[in-house]
Amino acid sequence: MEFYAHHGCFEEERKVGTWFQVDLEMTVDTANAEKSDNLDETVNYAEVYLTVKREMSIPSKLLENVAYRIKTAVLKAYPSVEKVRVKVRKLNPPLGGKMKSVAVEI
Repeated sequence: MEFYAHHGCFEEERKVGTWFQVDLEMTVDTANAEKSDNLDETVNYAEVYLTVKREMSIPSKLLENVAYRIKTAVLKAYPSVEKVRVKVRKLNPPLGGKMKSVAVEI
């Protein structure tokens, strides 16, 4: 997932914003959905996307905080999700040199 958001330790980062990528892996028991072919038997990815988008819209200083909030929101909103792995990547971070990205994974 890609989002334009306003996260960073520097005030300018939170004001101007930049692009972020979010990778989200969920552990879910899909046995019923596999047999029924019914969306109600699994996690709706479109709804999960909206949950991640909502968390990305709240400015944070640290990527760690953003990843934690995404993980917590997904686990709370979708009880069938057993585990979550979240990676938040900031593209072109302002660190004084050319760098593709920095990331945190929880």
